[in-house]
Amino acid sequence: MFRFGEPTYLYLLLLLPFLAAFYLYSNYKRRKNIRRFGDPVLLAQLMPDVSKYRPDVKFWILFAAIGLFSVLLARPQFGSKLETVKRKGVEVIIALDISNSMLAQDVQPSRLEKAKRLISRLVDELDNDKVGMIVFAGDAFTQLPITSDYISAKMFLESINPSLISKQGTAIGEAINLAARSFTPQEGVGRAIIVITDGENHEGGAVEAAKAAAEKGIQVNVLGVGMPDGAPIPAEGTNDYRRDREGNVIVTRLNETMCQEIAKEGKGIYVRVDNSNSAQKAINQEVNKMAKSDVESKVYTEFNEQFQAIAWIILLLLLAEILILDRKNPLFKNVHLFSNKK
Repeated sequence: MFRFGEPTYLYLLLLLPFLAAFYLYSNYKRRKNIRRFGDPVLLAQLMPDVSKYRPDVKFWILFAAIGLFSVLLARPQFGSKLETVKRKGVEVIIALDISNSMLAQDVQPSRLEKAKRLISRLVDELDNDKVGMIVFAGDAFTQLPITSDYISAKMFLESINPSLISKQGTAIGEAINLAARSFTPQEGVGRAIIVITDGENHEGGAVEAAKAAAEKGIQVNVLGVGMPDGAPIPAEGTNDYRRDREGNVIVTRLNETMCQEIAKEGKGIYVRVDNSNSAQKAINQEVNKMAKSDVESKVYTEFNEQFQAIAWIILLLLLAEILILDRKNPLFKNVHLFSNKK
């Protein structure tokens, strides 16, 4: 397992493009000024000891050293010992609707993007908990098995889009059943399913699935994304909206009644996701209220510092930068590695 002990220092790498741009601009101004004094070819003959390439080589060596120094300050580390540890937490599986209706923009920037941002913030709030992700439309499949690796959870979240499932529909019941089977077999752990959907084109079986999950001690919460008044569905790659066979614009509406019924049978809560942060606060509070038990996780408990190799590389680069002179060394006058001669 690789990590940085002080990742904040990696922000120093953002300065490198500005440093490179400044150097290239300075070179441009220098060449422009030389042309003002005379023909560059003639000037080069008058200054045979001046190297055209050495200053560039010296700069890029220093540039690399600065970049590596930023990485060194961030303290790269490799985990050397994997252990199973127990921490107080819960298990949460998020079932996200990715049907085409989730592209509607009655919630900004869209229902799906709003849901993804909500999930990202929810993951940020988890502490010693486990999280898994299921996506569904006409079918349901596991996007991320339940894990305590929050970085992977957010990485998988970024890749979610409606193209992952070609079969359209809203198979909420299938998603809940899959989620209920995806928890760890560990006893005594608080478990919750968070269904995020607009509930449209509901295929049946969702209420029964939520009731069955509740009987197993799994709480089913539902976040309804969108507005009851509805909104058209953008047609990707165009400025138009999706239309039915008669050419009428399709309007998708949040099915709150169905969402509320699922949450009721699942012994959970229903919250509408609108353009405010009220849904985020409500679901965070609900997760925090759950009884937290010992959750087993495999984690790296010992990390070894790996800065030594980087420090040696930086030292060698700086030494090379010092030894390479702007002018040709008389001792190596017949060596033209960095000169203008060919």
